[in-house]
Amino acid sequence: MRNVPLIPLEVLFGDAQIANVKISPDGRSVSYVAPFEGLKNIWVQDLESGEKWPVTRDREREVAWYNWMWNGEQIIYYQDINGDENFRIFAVDFRGKEEPKLLTPETDVQALMVKNHPDFPDEMLIQMNKRDRRFMDIYRLNTRTGELNMVFRNDVSALSFVGDEKLDLVAYAAPLETGGLSIYARRNGQFEHLMDVSQEDELATYLLKARNGKLYMLSSVNRNTNALVEIDPSTLEERTLASDDEFDLSPMLLFHPYARKPEAVGVIRDKLEWIVLDSELEEDFKRIGELESGYFTVTSRNKDNSLWLVEFQGDRQSVHYYIYDRNSGKGKLLFVSRPELEKYTLAEMKPIKYTARDGLTIHGYLTLPPGKEPRKLPTVVLIHGGPWWRDTWGYNPMVQWLANRGYAVLQVNYRGSTGYGKAFINAGDREWGGKMQDDITDGVKWLIEQGIADPERIAIMGGSYGGYATLAGVAFTPELYCCGVDIVGPSNLITFINSIPPYWKPYLNMLYKRIGHPEKDEEFLKSRSPLFSADRINVPLLIGQGKNDPRVKRTESIQIFEALKKRDIPVEYVEYPDEGHGFMKAKNRLDFFRRADRFLAKYLGGRSET
Repeated sequence: MRNVPLIPLEVLFGDAQIANVKISPDGRSVSYVAPFEGLKNIWVQDLESGEKWPVTRDREREVAWYNWMWNGEQIIYYQDINGDENFRIFAVDFRGKEEPKLLTPETDVQALMVKNHPDFPDEMLIQMNKRDRRFMDIYRLNTRTGELNMVFRNDVSALSFVGDEKLDLVAYAAPLETGGLSIYARRNGQFEHLMDVSQEDELATYLLKARNGKLYMLSSVNRNTNALVEIDPSTLEERTLASDDEFDLSPMLLFHPYARKPEAVGVIRDKLEWIVLDSELEEDFKRIGELESGYFTVTSRNKDNSLWLVEFQGDRQSVHYYIYDRNSGKGKLLFVSRPELEKYTLAEMKPIKYTARDGLTIHGYLTLPPGKEPRKLPTVVLIHGGPWWRDTWGYNPMVQWLANRGYAVLQVNYRGSTGYGKAFINAGDREWGGKMQDDITDGVKWLIEQGIADPERIAIMGGSYGGYATLAGVAFTPELYCCGVDIVGPSNLITFINSIPPYWKPYLNMLYKRIGHPEKDEEFLKSRSPLFSADRINVPLLIGQGKNDPRVKRTESIQIFEALKKRDIPVEYVEYPDEGHGFMKAKNRLDFFRRADRFLAKYLGGRSET
């Protein structure tokens, strides 16, 4: 790789120059997230003059997640404290001339938006667990006055909610005692039972939207891959609008606030593709698709739906942001997220599939280092979190970092991953550390058989469930890996389940079914917990943890670290006091990946910045 320059870690893992771009309701300006004095904050730029200014100036905690209010004057953003995920809602004037107003000041409470609509420009529905930390109640919030009124007291343990264009709560999903979900819809002024969703369907079935008295949901009931369905609660009539025989549809449902019907829905095959439902938009999707290769998403639109903010993803570029004018049918490039990155040679990500030991087809992605012959390469198996999630094609900073250092990168959508139908998801039930791990192992062996991976130089790495899979890999298949990098991964499934956040309590039946019960299945869970097989781990480990992680408590990392330290296994543990489930702050990300850069170079023999 002598002719392929080393990409600096700052370019890969520092904050993007531009991120999370949205268009204002009047279409005159765009907002985005960019650094202000070293931390991510919200900025606004006037589209005509080009003038830009910071809207927030937070010097302690990043501001990254936000949306415009339909009044066109306020921006709402969500911020936790050092990664605890107890998000509070702030309102700030888009001109940036006033101090932000904290609308939900309670501590240890999570508040998030459920619904807003341009007919109510100063109001939105939010969910918040202020009354009882276990349950989200629904409130109507005025973002100008701060007035807050409860409109639904959640005495039914509801998990998800749907509001309509009148900002009325019209449907919710609640857990069944026997497992699965029960969906209720508002009929005749009160909530009535609409349908039950069994446990085998619950991870591929979602309530999405409500409009004109109809509900729109993705449903796998009576089918394997889910479909977009329209339900009339008053008649119980159900109509299928879109489906795919091999892949689940994505929850990315495009539906402008004033649209009378759904416009398009995404399906992630090897890449994201769109099923256009409104024929009037087919030409728009065609013209946008011609702007670049890769795939695109429509991230926001102005009030009259004439201007779209479009985000393009590709495997060998950072995110590109366009503004698309429907009247002219033309798109204009506004921003490149990481322009410095695109000066470097990036690696191609290729979809792959192989057959697991029990005959199941496993999909994934393989990225090879540019400029190197694909023979007996040092390899990193990079495992996604969730586990009820999936890897997708596109730019991934970790993948590009590893490929640039000279490693082949294997990503595996093991059973239990979403997107491939409910049978594939359910094949992962009670298989943490079992068949889910076998799928990863079989992928590694497939890569060795192809002659691509050097069997003596294979590392495993991941975050969250991927961190668990890393620990499981080095504990249950110690002969396969020469080292591992675990980021916020649980090591003991019993303590992990027993320490979930209070607002996860309604999900317990699902966790018991899909992982195991801490009391009834104690011995089984011990057998699937890397901590109880720590005596089999004989390779070096790097462990990263956020001190305030509410999902995977710091004890999960500390207990495996201490078990290995007692046996003199080379293990490095780094904890960040101002982080939670992952590393939000650039300084922490850079610190960790500098450590990982050195660690992998030491044990795999690849290149390193330091």
